[in-house]
Amino acid sequence: MNEHDDQGRPTGLWEERFSDGGLSGSGRYEDGEKTGEWTYWYKNNQLKARGSYAHGKLDGSWVWYRAGGGLLQAGEFVQGLQDGLWVRYHASGELLDRGVYAVGKKTGEWVAFDPTGKPQRTTKHRNVP
Repeated sequence: MNEHDDQGRPTGLWEERFSDGGLSGSGRYEDGEKTGEWTYWYKNNQLKARGSYAHGKLDGSWVWYRAGGGLLQAGEFVQGLQDGLWVRYHASGELLDRGVYAVGKKTGEWVAFDPTGKPQRTTKHRNVP
């Protein structure tokens, strides 16, 4: 664990630590870049985030949690850019907003919700390449 290859790059299973020694993240490195599933924690040992990397960039599904528990947000990445459905949540657990990203930019209809979960407003976004 926490080894380096002959070029000095991180390789294999890896654990990242807070300055006090507590575990802040764990996953795998390949060719000096994060790859595969990684998991991150808050200092209180609660789950902070979980998702995957490809070639050192966020890739695939990611989920983030609040320090006190409960969902914060979830979405998709492609080569480090937000791409696909994204949802964020109020601290109460109700949906905050929902929409789609295309190549890192909001696109289409996004709906924002009030703290009770009722739709509050809708905005439309155009993704112009």
